Amino acid sequence: MLKVRRSRAYTRWFGWYSRRQFRRYFHSLRVQMPPSLPAMELDVPVIFYCNHAYWWDGFWSQLCTELYFRQNLFIIIEYPQLEKHRFFTRVGAFSIDRYNARSAVGTLDYAATCLLSPSVRQNALWIFPQGLIEHVDKRPLLFFRGTAGIAERVLKKREDLYLVSVVSRIEYLEDQKPELFLSFGSQTLLGRSDWKGLDTLNGFMQATTEAHLDEVKQQIVDRRLEGFDVVIRGSESVNRRSEAFWRSLGRGRGDEKPLVK
Repeated sequence: MLKVRRSRAYTRWFGWYSRRQFRRYFHSLRVQMPPSLPAMELDVPVIFYCNHAYWWDGFWSQLCTELYFRQNLFIIIEYPQLEKHRFFTRVGAFSIDRYNARSAVGTLDYAATCLLSPSVRQNALWIFPQGLIEHVDKRPLLFFRGTAGIAERVLKKREDLYLVSVVSRIEYLEDQKPELFLSFGSQTLLGRSDWKGLDTLNGFMQATTEAHLDEVKQQIVDRRLEGFDVVIRGSESVNRRSEAFWRSLGRGRGDEKPLVK
């Protein structure tokens, strides 16, 4: 198993690199954040469980941590991917090998240890329980039970932890470049007395994520975007530069003469 080898310098570099990539490939990055979420108690660990529909998933975890939270970020990445990109261990990543049962159990133990480690910052684990990239509208969602297993291990050592649903959608709206939407749900405080077993918690997270994804999709369809803050504005795409050029010549949108009469 590849473990975390955190580096402040690498973390700063990755934050800069992520912003650069988002500006290059997206028209905007929009985040929907409940006001109560950044005010979570720092001594209670949190698990952010996320849908997994895009190659970009995980890139924005460090950015959101910088913008909204005071946290130690931990993120689980499949072993083959982390083996190829070991620098991610420098920003809080560690590996899981689902095809090696003993190694996978070790990863769950290690994740719980990370969440339980003493710190003045909140310990936060980002995890993608689907385990593989699937279409954003695939239903039903099927989660591996590892996330619930980590929660169970944490609750054996302390009284409670937070669970937070995070979903992402990439959509093309009025620009040549796509828009990236991130939506955070409200935190659920899971206490030891609330524990009903792995399957119950796994089912709860699946159902919560499905409902959350459907809600965000409908907001986008209806263009109800006022709840999303634009945190990164991308570089201008070809269509925007073209429109600016024609405006500079005194020909705004709709003023172009038809090519064929």
